[in-house]
Amino acid sequence: MIRFLAAPATATEAMSSSVSDVCRDMLFGAATHDILADFLVNLNRKNKEHLRNVLGHSGSFKERKLVEYIFLVCQELRLDLFTGYQALEILERYMTKLLAGLLSMPAHGREESLGSILRKLRERFTLTVFTSIQLASKLALHCRFIDNNTAVRFLHQLGYNYTKEALLESEIHILKTLDFCINFQNPLTYVEVLMEVLGYNDSTVPVPRLYTICQQVLQFVYLQRNLIYDHLLVSVTESLNPTQEQRAKFVTVKEDCVLLAAGVIATGAFILSFTSWSQIVDELSSITAISGQSIVDFAYVILKQIRGNETPTESLFTEKEVL
Repeated sequence: MIRFLAAPATATEAMSSSVSDVCRDMLFGAATHDILADFLVNLNRKNKEHLRNVLGHSGSFKERKLVEYIFLVCQELRLDLFTGYQALEILERYMTKLLAGLLSMPAHGREESLGSILRKLRERFTLTVFTSIQLASKLALHCRFIDNNTAVRFLHQLGYNYTKEALLESEIHILKTLDFCINFQNPLTYVEVLMEVLGYNDSTVPVPRLYTICQQVLQFVYLQRNLIYDHLLVSVTESLNPTQEQRAKFVTVKEDCVLLAAGVIATGAFILSFTSWSQIVDELSSITAISGQSIVDFAYVILKQIRGNETPTESLFTEKEVL
């Protein structure tokens, strides 16, 4: 999986080109076995590390309205999907770490009341969200990023009179809070790496076409995140009213990027070509060490939400067809 980068002629041209022109065209099939193996091992290690440290309220800043807002801002600024997912990861890690620190601080150790601090956070939340996008744009593997001049103009158009100094302070605060570590792996990266490995193992898989569908499926899952995972929880527990203990344990499932990527690819493969679907599920299971049934369950829930109430859920695929 190689990203070819082609710089535009001028800065103005860079900001005016369309998303399809953004220099992040994917070329699958160019990576060697050793590179793919390293990528896969590294992603798996980071995913396990994240799951070990996951907090009970993780995912609180991936609500639909916020996800939609970030995607729309990225679209308006002609940034690619990578930036949107990366911004969500930065925002989520920053806010959870910041709030966890504030809530654990004794009252006598704070100069202001907790209520006053939270009120200021709410007032500056739009700036925090935009700063997350701005930082993410600097990590994306293309030449376009949001500088402070562009940021100020864009925010002014939205009715926010933030200065360059305020933007810089917000950026520094996020970086310090996260110990200057913002290069988290986002779900799109997991999808891309698994697809590259999938294509390497089975040359008959139409990876470029599948990737286009998977991008749309992943966006759908993020926009319907709570609904999809609520249905998955009910499916896994076989209970319409899961207990608090079951919900608490399920947080690690919601934060598992490898499972998410496998479920997204399986869903995309079903939409693209049902005839080879079970083979792709088996291959994904072999690559990720996640059971085929878990991948099927996740894909089933996603497909059910995509189809809505148009047809009975049982008609999507039967147990006989997927085994």
